[in-house]
Amino acid sequence: VQLQASGGGLVQAGGSLRLSCAASGRTLSTYVMGWFRQAPGKEREFVAAISRRSVSTLYADSVKGRFTISRDNAKNTVYLQMNSLKPEDTAVYYCAAASQLVLTETEYNYWGQGTQVTVSS
Repeated sequence: VQLQASGGGLVQAGGSLRLSCAASGRTLSTYVMGWFRQAPGKEREFVAAISRRSVSTLYADSVKGRFTISRDNAKNTVYLQMNSLKPEDTAVYYCAAASQLVLTETEYNYWGQGTQVTVSS
């Protein structure tokens, strides 16, 4: 499966953005989907994940209550709604596909190219 992330940009602290990840080559519903992010000088970290039929979700503690992951299998797209953004949310955001609902980066076999999110203070 090929993944294409989009929707990043520059936003002020407190603002919102919605990231999208479009899949091609294989039906999105085959996979658990996740979002990760990598800030400058830091390792890539887990943000959120969603099960195949949206029954279960996982979130990093740092984004709970502010970010929402969702998916539309009919559109082969997964979303990350980001509200109440903070400067520390600045990072390149990646979508990824896995076979299990996990936080572990190494369990995700397919990755999109990343989209930059910059939050100004």
